Amino acid sequence: MTATDAAIAGATRGRGSLFGSLFVQVVAALVLGILIGVVAPEMGQALKFFSDAFLKLISMVVAPIVFCVVVHGIASAGDLRKVGRVGVKALVYFEGMTTIALAFGLVLALIFGPGHGMNIDVSKLDPKVLTSFADNAHKLQGGGLSGFILNIIPSTAFDAFARNDVLQVLFFAVIFGVSLALVGEPAKPVVTFIDTTAKVLFRAMGLIVRVAPLGVLGAIGFTVGKYGIGSLQQLLTLVVLFYLSVALFVVIALGTVMRLAGLSLFKFLRYLKEELMIVLATASSDAVLPQIMRKLEAMGVKQEVVGLVIPTGYSFNLDAFSIYLTLAVVFIAQATNTPLSIPDLLLVLGVSLITSKGAHGVPGSAIVILAATLSAVPAIPAIGLVLVLSIDWFVGIARAVGNLIGNCVATVVVAAWENDLDHAKAVAVLDRGSSDEVEYQGV
Repeated sequence: MTATDAAIAGATRGRGSLFGSLFVQVVAALVLGILIGVVAPEMGQALKFFSDAFLKLISMVVAPIVFCVVVHGIASAGDLRKVGRVGVKALVYFEGMTTIALAFGLVLALIFGPGHGMNIDVSKLDPKVLTSFADNAHKLQGGGLSGFILNIIPSTAFDAFARNDVLQVLFFAVIFGVSLALVGEPAKPVVTFIDTTAKVLFRAMGLIVRVAPLGVLGAIGFTVGKYGIGSLQQLLTLVVLFYLSVALFVVIALGTVMRLAGLSLFKFLRYLKEELMIVLATASSDAVLPQIMRKLEAMGVKQEVVGLVIPTGYSFNLDAFSIYLTLAVVFIAQATNTPLSIPDLLLVLGVSLITSKGAHGVPGSAIVILAATLSAVPAIPAIGLVLVLSIDWFVGIARAVGNLIGNCVATVVVAAWENDLDHAKAVAVLDRGSSDEVEYQGV
């Protein structure tokens, strides 16, 4: 038996064991974290160390992985016109789905009115609780569209990596990859080196993800220990409505485009169940970026499409985030008894199309972006943001899960649009519910 055969056999044995499944381990950690948070709240809060450590481990390798994958995808594509075509199709899809998501949140907020009856007096709200987000506000405010574009361009390539700014790393990766493609044959050793580096980084991420149950345990234990099971009571209506909105959007909007691509959304979600559970518990989609890319490739999506669409989508295709943006704005208006005219609502939609872009990875990004959006709608008191601070982490879970599903669906749809999807292979993998290729690689 060769070393490769032995490795595959070992992976198969691991899959055959119930407790060897990462999915089962994550669920067990989720339940245990809730129990600890309820029974021993102080101990639950102390477990936050595991969550923080896990997210730092993930953050450590995300930027270089994005760089290597995007550069290799462009440089190995051969035809730069194809790269441009895929990019344009992806952006068209992103803008279309973002617009639908923004309108979705707006309509549901107007229909259900989650803020009606709160009758909040804005003069009694404490603005000091927003100061912790001030350091990040400069990333999203004060420049409009031109400021947003300038923020994409890093001061230096090294600065983008040092600050772990994925959007700037992506920008540099596109330029570097195009340059390698233009140089051609003499640059092949560099392309090979980057591909090898990407494989090493994927293996490193595979090792890190094995400790995901500890990260889940820490995140859930801390949240329940600090806020308690009843911590959602104050704004339960908004939370429930947002979760329902994301679920409906996924089933209706994303389910429709998946059907147009000839695939089943529910089988697709089953295929991604381990990654979705990790995101559900940690409220961070960064934790599963490499696994998602590998799984999409394993189900028949070409590598260059995955390498371009997924990293770009992390900043430009925030479907669930967009739903929350308009939902929260209308909620704040309703809670503070602020009437909104049709021009106000259209202004919210227009501004949100810009402010919802490029905020991935910014701490407290939801609050900062809400502030940026409200700054363009003077009728709504910005201090109303205080109302949603207490639930931001909880809605962040659905935001992260919804954004991840949206990006994965976008990649499949763009690949199908570009005829870069092996449909027969995708159907076979989704019917089976797993891919031996991905699991063998340790992810």
